[in-house]
Amino acid sequence: MNVSQLPNSLYKEDGLYAEIIIPLYLPKNYTWSVPQHLHEAIAVGKRAEVSLRNKKYTGIVKKIFTEKPAAFEPKPVLNILDNEPLLHKEQLQLWHWISDYYLCTEGEVMQAAVPSNLKLSSETILLWNEEWDEDFGSLNDEEFLVTEALHIKKELRLAEVQQILDATHAYPVIKRLIEKNVCYVWEELKEKYKEKYETFIVLNPVYHDEEKLQYLLNNWSRAPKQMELLLAYLHLMKTEGEVTQQELLKKSNASPAQLKGLIDKNILFAHKRSMDRLPSLPKDVVIDFTLSAAQQQALKEVIHAFTEKQVCLLHGVTSSGKTQLYVRLIEQYIRQGKQVLYMLPEIALTAQIIRRLQKYFGGHITIYHSKFNANERVEIWNKINSGETKVILGARSALFLPFRNLGLIIIDEEQDPSYKQQDPAPRYQARDAAVYYASLFGAKVLLGSATPSIESYHNCELGKYALVKLTERFNNAALPAIELVDTKHVISKPGEKIILTPQLKYAIENAVKKNKQVILFQNRRGYSPYLICNACGWIPHCRNCDVTLTYHKAKNKLVCHYCGTDYPVMYTCAACGSHQFNQRNFGTEKIEETLAAALPDVRVARMDYDSIKGKHDHDSLIKLFEQRRIDVLVGTQMVVKGLDFEHVNLVGILDADGILNFADFRVNERAFQLMEQVSGRAGRRDAEGEVLIQVANTNHPVLQLVKEHNYEELYKMEIANRRQFFYPPFARLIQITFKHKLSNIAEEAANLMAVALRASFDQYLSGPAEPVVNRIRNMFLWEILIKLPREAAVINNCKQQIVQQTIIIQSNPQYRSVMITADVDPV
Repeated sequence: MNVSQLPNSLYKEDGLYAEIIIPLYLPKNYTWSVPQHLHEAIAVGKRAEVSLRNKKYTGIVKKIFTEKPAAFEPKPVLNILDNEPLLHKEQLQLWHWISDYYLCTEGEVMQAAVPSNLKLSSETILLWNEEWDEDFGSLNDEEFLVTEALHIKKELRLAEVQQILDATHAYPVIKRLIEKNVCYVWEELKEKYKEKYETFIVLNPVYHDEEKLQYLLNNWSRAPKQMELLLAYLHLMKTEGEVTQQELLKKSNASPAQLKGLIDKNILFAHKRSMDRLPSLPKDVVIDFTLSAAQQQALKEVIHAFTEKQVCLLHGVTSSGKTQLYVRLIEQYIRQGKQVLYMLPEIALTAQIIRRLQKYFGGHITIYHSKFNANERVEIWNKINSGETKVILGARSALFLPFRNLGLIIIDEEQDPSYKQQDPAPRYQARDAAVYYASLFGAKVLLGSATPSIESYHNCELGKYALVKLTERFNNAALPAIELVDTKHVISKPGEKIILTPQLKYAIENAVKKNKQVILFQNRRGYSPYLICNACGWIPHCRNCDVTLTYHKAKNKLVCHYCGTDYPVMYTCAACGSHQFNQRNFGTEKIEETLAAALPDVRVARMDYDSIKGKHDHDSLIKLFEQRRIDVLVGTQMVVKGLDFEHVNLVGILDADGILNFADFRVNERAFQLMEQVSGRAGRRDAEGEVLIQVANTNHPVLQLVKEHNYEELYKMEIANRRQFFYPPFARLIQITFKHKLSNIAEEAANLMAVALRASFDQYLSGPAEPVVNRIRNMFLWEILIKLPREAAVINNCKQQIVQQTIIIQSNPQYRSVMITADVDPV
């Protein structure tokens, strides 16, 4: 809302006030007054410069009104920073909904949603005090130097003061000068985003005439290096169309001074041009495939479903061609002029998908995820805000982008827990937030999965979502045959887990001989999840967390996977002094080494958090695998989700027991999803795939369902258990965590909360109790779990009481430093 929409009498006579969101944890948004000279500039969604507690912040204007707050005198807004709103009303509504539903503040949502370079930084400036009339002789040497510079320049930045003093202890000097009234401090907000400029070289138009250019070249007498440079320019101009300074110097192997010589002679000109950091392709729509009969039928059903429901679940078996359906839907929405958000749970998936989508949609596609730098994110933000970009492919954070005309949200692998933000706040579930966000635009949501979440499938049963099934693989490829390999019957050393059974080793050799590829899945990275003393059983633990340390052989370190601290490898037991340690269990690093020893001719690569660090590492590794320069890919969950490799016909799950034995009500659902998804990487074209699952507990009920690819039976089993034990989708969960450096303080705060909540919610409350990992980063943890019925009034009442009790507990000085976090719908 722009104030021009308000009657003049309201904002000119009665004054104007703005509720502004600033990126801080504040119980509520604060109100500032709008000075008369900013009345025309201010608008909802624009950035405003405000002062709070003697610091400056960039906030977002949420609401403009004329009623003056009765309880306090608002401070004035200092400046409006945008000509056009940075956010649209739908984004502000999404922020409000997330803060309300997930028990956080709108400032915390802003911190997560807005690129860092659009949140301005505060920079200290010292201003000369014109009224200071003391004697310079009262100052010491350092104070004199700064004061003299201030007297001349009238203002100095902190960096300049440090340069004058040639020291790092500028702050004490500044403090003394402020106390002596020599100067005072001003905080200036500094725009962090900078445009990228490239220097282009052009030929003087005089020499566009062939005869004059020929004369110039034929009568060149001196500076042969400049001649080489000019010839290099002419060649680049012919082949590239335009020439940058960087390209020219590289091709000619010349120096900037030699180029300057040609510029000084007015033969070449240099000019700077603002450049896009993200290379763009032509905006074409070229679809070069035909849907199968089953895909066409499914697409028809999805389009029909959207006429009746806002949300549709596409339940398609692995390799059924769901992505091709997405492409056809995206095409329709692009032709309608609408924007599309295509969400994926992992950055690893975007590398392969983006190449496919660019083939079909060219420059209409933009990718967005956490690996982009701050300036790149600003440019993507601006392109979407202007409506220039039609399709965004990204992870959960892409939900916060400023869409103007959103028509469709596709959420691929909708069951994936990566869609839930853990820390810090806002702890939102991107899938559920996307459904709300789409409703603000009247947009449609397509959830896609081979193994839908129990909650989404239940919503289909209730009629809230439409359900479309795609039950056959593309080109009628068969689902892979799944075989259980009983590790109990494989001979191994006492206490040592089997990594590679003879059956799996033979299958890998056989696949490679047939020129096929293999994926091996293990949900643990590192070399060995823990070491144990042979003599007394002592296990090295992290000093900061209550967890065992994982051995990483490549780094030769013990690493904590919770806080990231690494330690030197233990050679002597801290308990008994023994020098003998056993390595228990195995991670992806050890699998890679075992394969290299057992099958030396096989080319092996690893895909996990440790091996994939850079922005392009995922893409590079996937390309190598696609080009068949890797025979066996070993990985964690990164290899499970949605990747499509033509020549993989064998998948090995190396430790299914580790997947099936978690103490969590979702363990069966997650185990089925993981094993079914990773199995789906096999046999995706003509050849029949094979899956070997190494497991000791071969009688586990989930394994039989995985062998049969029977999701419906899994759903029936799980929904009956959830109903019986009152878990989602029949209950709404809220988990409250208390953290403090002293366990007894965290426990006392948790008990205070429990006592207060039991008055109204005793039957729904469990705890307080210590979690399995009860100390992380030297903070002790206590938890309360609340299982509420799905009644809005009860849930809202409980949330309000949690917020109120948090304020009451933290107002007590004894518990002020206790961190209390509420996680709604924890995963």
